[in-house]
Parts: sequence; C-alpha cells; structure tokens
Amino acid sequence: MAYEVEPPKYVRLAQTIQRRIEDGTYPPGTRVPSENQLVQAFGMSRPTVVRALELLKRDGWLESRQGYGTIVRGRPAVVEQKDRRGRDALERDESQTSGRLVEVGQVPVPARVASALGLPKRAKVLVRRFLVEEDGEAVELVSSYFPAGLVDGTELDISEALSGSARQQLETRKKIRFDHVTERVSARLPEGDEAELLDLPEGAPVLSVLVIACDASGQALQVSDVLLPADRQELEDTYRLN
Repeated sequence: MAYEVEPPKYVRLAQTIQRRIEDGTYPPGTRVPSENQLVQAFGMSRPTVVRALELLKRDGWLESRQGYGTIVRGRPAVVEQKDRRGRDALERDESQTSGRLVEVGQVPVPARVASALGLPKRAKVLVRRFLVEEDGEAVELVSSYFPAGLVDGTELDISEALSGSARQQLETRKKIRFDHVTERVSARLPEGDEAELLDLPEGAPVLSVLVIACDASGQALQVSDVLLPADRQELEDTYRLN
C-alpha cells in the first residue's frame, strides 16, 4: 500500500519561497529576507530555514554573494524546460525511448493525483511508470495515472512498452480530445522506490513536475508526475554562461 507522506518542514518552506519567486514577490536580483526574518515570518527554527535556503541554492533558485546576502537568481533552466517535460510526458512513444517500463497496474490513487483527477480517496487508477535513461543513467521517472474507466478499450494496461503515445491511445480509441495542460512544479524528497530507481543518495531531493492534461471542459484525462534528480539538474546550471 502506498502512503502519502507530508514533506519535511524545510522542503515546504523551500516550496513557499519558490512560489514567491515565481509570482514576483521576490524578483530576480533582489535579496530574500534574512534568516532571522524568515524565522520570524514562518515560525520555524533557524536550522529549518538554513536547510530550505540551501536546497533552493542547490537547485539554482538562489545564490549567495559575499557582502550582499542571498540573492534571487530566478527560474532555473530546468524549470524553464518544464513545458517540454510536460509535452514529453504526453507525447512519449515508450517503444522509441531509451529506458524501461517499470510498472503497469491498478493502484490506489495518490492524494496529489486524486485532487487533480477529481477522484475520491481510495479510488483505483491505472499507473504506467517509465524510467527514462541516457547512457545507462536514470534521468527522469515518469508515473502517468489514468482513471480506471477511461482505459477500457485501449492498450494502456499492457505490460510492455507502448507503441505511440498515451494521448494517441485515448484520442483514437476513446474519441476524446486533449485541450490544455496545467503544470505544477515543486521540490520534495523521493519515496523509497523512487530514490532506488533514480539511484539517488540518501536525503537527495527531486524536482516534481505534475502534468495535468485536460479536455476543453477542464476534466483531467491524464496526470503524469515527472521526477527529475535535483542533484543532477544542478550540474546543468553550474556550467551555464550568462
């Protein structure tokens, strides 16, 4: 049985600061509040604040400048690429992608997916979980969830790599049409099986891109949780020239 575990306080604080960077509360080039100010504002301990700031620095949202404090860098390159990640999750032909299918089956819907699909707790959904690899290294783990009734008459429940995308299956076999996508980006700690599949060291966070694909009425047809190893994404930013 899968359990939903609330992220640690420092991860939740990092997510809050990240949202404030994205909505312009903390614009690029400005200083974020001091550690003392964050402690006071959020009622959290200094170690929690320090860990949250370090996580954001490691993921490229913030940087330290000697004599000036902690500065907002803006959206890291990996987050700017989230739209591509979302499209890839919908359009991926598993049979033509380097990697392997690691799970197909009916599972209890995770809480974050249930709210997106508009399903009650304990409802069953079909999950297809695919591990994308490059040069033998795991680079992302994509877990795609579908309402159980929606997959009847499709090949989405086959336990082998799918030829063509899940979107093609649904639009062709079920005569439905994808209209728009909403994406939610957050940082969190991976669950045990996620960390093992992505070969992550203990305590390493992941960047989660939750891709919610809907029809014109706003009904969610597919939700994909795209997990990216945050420590490896940092390397992409480290050598980028401004």
